[in-house]
Amino acid sequence: MTRPSLDLPWTHVDDLYLDGAWRPALATARLPVVDPATGEEWGSVPDASAEDVEAAMASAVAAFRSGPWPRLSPSERAEVLLRMAEEVEKRAEPLSWTNTRENGSPIAETSGAAANAAGILRHVASLAAWLEAEDVRPFPAGGAETVVRREPVGPCVLIAPWNFPINLMVIKLAPALLAGCTVVMKPAESTPLSIRFVVEAAEAAGVPAGVVNLVTGGGAVGEALVRHPDTAKVAFTGSTPVGRRIGAACGELLKPVTLELGGKSSAIVLEDADLDAMAKVLVRSSMRNTGQTCYISTRILAPASRYDEVVEMVTATIAAGKQGDPFEPDTVFGPLATRAQRDVVLGFLEGAAAEGARVTTGGAAVDGPGFFVQPTVLADVTPSMTVAREEVFGPVVSVLRYETLDEAIALANDTSFGLGGLVFSSSPQRALEVAERMDTGSVGLNFFASNHAAPFGGRHDSGLGVEYGVEGLSAYLTFKSIHRRV
Repeated sequence: MTRPSLDLPWTHVDDLYLDGAWRPALATARLPVVDPATGEEWGSVPDASAEDVEAAMASAVAAFRSGPWPRLSPSERAEVLLRMAEEVEKRAEPLSWTNTRENGSPIAETSGAAANAAGILRHVASLAAWLEAEDVRPFPAGGAETVVRREPVGPCVLIAPWNFPINLMVIKLAPALLAGCTVVMKPAESTPLSIRFVVEAAEAAGVPAGVVNLVTGGGAVGEALVRHPDTAKVAFTGSTPVGRRIGAACGELLKPVTLELGGKSSAIVLEDADLDAMAKVLVRSSMRNTGQTCYISTRILAPASRYDEVVEMVTATIAAGKQGDPFEPDTVFGPLATRAQRDVVLGFLEGAAAEGARVTTGGAAVDGPGFFVQPTVLADVTPSMTVAREEVFGPVVSVLRYETLDEAIALANDTSFGLGGLVFSSSPQRALEVAERMDTGSVGLNFFASNHAAPFGGRHDSGLGVEYGVEGLSAYLTFKSIHRRV
């Protein structure tokens, strides 16, 4: 398989980023970094010790309590974010290569990671005026008014997953920084190297020492950070089971928390849908990043009158996508990010076959090295099947049949999740009416994408709180009301 032609700056590392510098970890334990396309270990990082966690938190606390960052104006902090965006873009190529080597995401996907991260930083910087706007509210009975101040909540713990290790960290980091918070970041244990480019960009942009800190490690490190007495807020993206544990800990300790968790989203195909247009957005909408995307619509609900036609289109579209070396620019489907995730997906496929689902393409592991599973379409899936109810997080799409529109909406809402969703229709008004009846955080009409200016978050088992927009920025603020006579 093709491998990077350039020398990656970080493979086996022994340091963490604390108080404005790369410092040797005190931990002796290490975590391997494995190439999912080959199964070979190519890097490693420290599995941070309790002492490392304490040092990171102490750095963030000192920078918040006595450093300059929280005392700058939002506009001054925004200027740093804008410089940081430029610095991230300068590192686009090695960031992309490292990201792909960590989690197997196709280079066509990761090549946009730096630009997307820069876009998030620039949009968040544009919200400085909102932070600075005077907010004075009269007493309803008259005679007094209240000045409402927006203040940074304090040192924040940011925990990102392995599927989009850059952007799912930056959507936390950017608003935390603009708000005036300090942070300790912990990437997923299988993707701990690519985020170092973001740290490097922050340093180059002039973020003061102690404001941004990075530790690496497994679940125990994350739990120690969440439960640390100086942690003022937690932001986590990952699985629903882990999110429940973090949410329980934050509830016990009365810490604010944002949780962006799993999904089991549906694409409702209306009878008037343009299937040729749907085919053009299908992979990104329903199997982006080899199915390892939280919001994608992996349940396609097709009307009985066009069911066979929809199955045929979905099958042909997925089967046409090239699977293979993620470093090849035309690869659509790479490997699963870890051996464990490959085994989980294969377990779902075995269960689907046993429950009566029909495989129209794919359905098995790929022989050879790496953690590959064939992109799979399952037809004749019923709502009670496990594959129709639980998040697979792999290259598997299920096509379900419905008779009436009310039944389709009921099927879409018959899930414990509520993160994404789609409506395919040639009628914009009809599509909007259906979208408004779907019980989910976001719905796309004939396409799906995240808008940095609009809130993104889930309902029910898909999470708590939102990211993006002023709503996401507000999660890093605490409010003070100052009452005065007028």
